[in-house]
Amino acid sequence: MKTRLGMIVVVASVGLFALAGCSGTSGGSPGATTGASSPPSANASTDLATASSSLGKVVVDGKGMTVYVFDKDTANSGTSVCTGGCAAMWPAVTTTSAKPTVTGVTGTVATITGASGGKQVTLNGLPLYTYAGDSAAGDVKGQGIGKIWWVVASDGSKITASGGGY
Repeated sequence: MKTRLGMIVVVASVGLFALAGCSGTSGGSPGATTGASSPPSANASTDLATASSSLGKVVVDGKGMTVYVFDKDTANSGTSVCTGGCAAMWPAVTTTSAKPTVTGVTGTVATITGASGGKQVTLNGLPLYTYAGDSAAGDVKGQGIGKIWWVVASDGSKITASGGGY
């Protein structure tokens, strides 16, 4: 029991440290907004798809996890500014394909060389991420964290409705 409690404290501390490092604000904490109202359209051979969530129709990765954009990234710059602790909390959406496969996504999908050296998927020129705090398909707990992390709509626009991190 002590070991498990100790591990939870360590994981929570590392998570808060990493989150503070990429939010640009202090005190931002993940919320509890969850719940996909339908299963994601993604499958193992799809890099991006759409799914219904509490925020409406959103983009998800091939595992059905909600996809986010980061306000500190610059569209069409070819780089991601989320590295180190930030990248641990906000893993890049990656692919092995030069041309990512999509289902239901209408924005312009491409790739850049991500911080880890792999191919990071972009939508309308912005690098895409998932959130480590989302534990299941349909979770949108990263929404609005630091007022710089946003769930993505199928056309690539960011959804700024209330969510987890406000």
